[in-house]
Amino acid sequence: MKILTGNDLGTGDVVWWTGSDWSRHVADAVDVDNHGEAIAAAEDAARRVNAPYVIDAEETPNGPRPAHIKDRIRAAGPTVRLDLNIKPADPAAGSWVI
Repeated sequence: MKILTGNDLGTGDVVWWTGSDWSRHVADAVDVDNHGEAIAAAEDAARRVNAPYVIDAEETPNGPRPAHIKDRIRAAGPTVRLDLNIKPADPAAGSWVI
């Protein structure tokens, strides 16, 4: 599975391609298959997102999970305070990155 990520130009938030727009939640990401580079180029040119790129992910019952630790950390949110991450109420949020 391939998914597309980047950063929102207005907020700097990590965002994920949903098939028609961008979401702050990796669970909303869709498989871009071999179209990821073309979508990234179009979105970058439209200035809707900064530095979009394609990553490997695996499908889980809760949606895509980035394959690389760097992108798992990006998906969870700030690492300095777990109460600021994307899912602060999830007791397993900290273990998701390992």
